[in-house]
Amino acid sequence: QVQLVESGGGLVQAGGSLRLSCTASGRTFSTVAMAWFRQAPGEEREFVAAISWAGSMTNYADSVKGRFTITRDNAKNTLYLQMNSLKPEDTAVYYCARSTRNIASKEQNEYSYWGQGTQVTVSS
Repeated sequence: QVQLVESGGGLVQAGGSLRLSCTASGRTFSTVAMAWFRQAPGEEREFVAAISWAGSMTNYADSVKGRFTITRDNAKNTLYLQMNSLKPEDTAVYYCARSTRNIASKEQNEYSYWGQGTQVTVSS
């Protein structure tokens, strides 16, 4: 069984920064890709960023490229998302997800395990 717990969300003004964390327990963390997705009110869940198990490959949505950085610390079983230059349109519930393969994919069906989410609200 895999458990993913996100933290670090909150309320921030436009232009500000937040760092999200996702701590994993249960099955092996370090041999598979991990990702962040988000879901805004009334919208479908969308891809944000993904990272391979060694961190050598990353993948970003165009909307966050250059502003967000995904990293991981396998020794701590923790995934991070550093979010800078936040915009009101970044407001959403952010979810971390664990793949069953080592592919930093944008596709939700590549990810079998999901956290409960953490709310990020960016005020204008």
